[in-house]
Amino acid sequence: MSAPSVPPQSDGGQSGRPGRKPGPISDGVGPTHRAWLEPLRTRFLAGGLTISDLSERSGWAKSKISELLRGAGLYPRWEITHGLLQVLEIPTWPMRRLWMAAALEAHKKPDWIDGCIQKVALTTGPVEPPLEHQAFTDLNRDAYTAYARVFLEDQEAFEAVQETFDLLWLHWHEALASSDVVAFAWPVLRERVMDRAYHSEDGHPELTHAAFNTLALSHLTDDDARFRQIAESLALFRAISRLPAPQLDVMVLTHLLGLDHAAVADVLGTPIAAVHSTDRYARKSLTTVLGPQHDPGDAPA
Repeated sequence: MSAPSVPPQSDGGQSGRPGRKPGPISDGVGPTHRAWLEPLRTRFLAGGLTISDLSERSGWAKSKISELLRGAGLYPRWEITHGLLQVLEIPTWPMRRLWMAAALEAHKKPDWIDGCIQKVALTTGPVEPPLEHQAFTDLNRDAYTAYARVFLEDQEAFEAVQETFDLLWLHWHEALASSDVVAFAWPVLRERVMDRAYHSEDGHPELTHAAFNTLALSHLTDDDARFRQIAESLALFRAISRLPAPQLDVMVLTHLLGLDHAAVADVLGTPIAAVHSTDRYARKSLTTVLGPQHDPGDAPA
């Protein structure tokens, strides 16, 4: 799932007119850069403006704007990014946090980042997220981080979770307008994690390092037993990684992280009956692939 779209804004009574659209986002754009670039492009494309309009209203050259919208060339400076945010009426503070994280991802030095930031005075949007957003963050950070660590190293997991909360701040009004904020938020986290996770050639996220970190291995002293456990764990986690996304998530939260079904329902924003059903189908699928001796309920948390 892509980051939720930003609703179109009024163009001041000016009707949209055809114009050259930006090309697709460049392949080399990193996940954090893409996280802020996609909603900016969505707002631009939904607003009925052209690149020429953005150039006239922001004062930046069309070539620079085109590069920024495609993620082409050098990582964009904050001055031009901020200029487009103002024209498109996108909240500045969460975007600045995302821009800074993406700058580090692009190997920009802190001095370069600070120099860009100091050239622009922020005058739009609140400095802190809404109180409801802060409460949501406090409530879900631990579970989100634990899920991310199943697929990522600690630093990458931290970045994915922080990026998720920044995106939710950016889209908070849309989240509140949805049928369920929790259900709105989970796909945002999942995409941020999966964008960073290593995937096998067939496109499935790898859980190999989770297999080596299971508690069962730490209790085995016999080398032969350890190798058997490693082989069994690798087979089980490989099979789990190939489950459909809802089943994979329930397996990870329940059988790797040790949450009960009620807690899983709270994290996913899913009815507990749906969690029961998803768990049952996932177990059935794993039993079909691995045999009845591989009960995911025995997988160590």
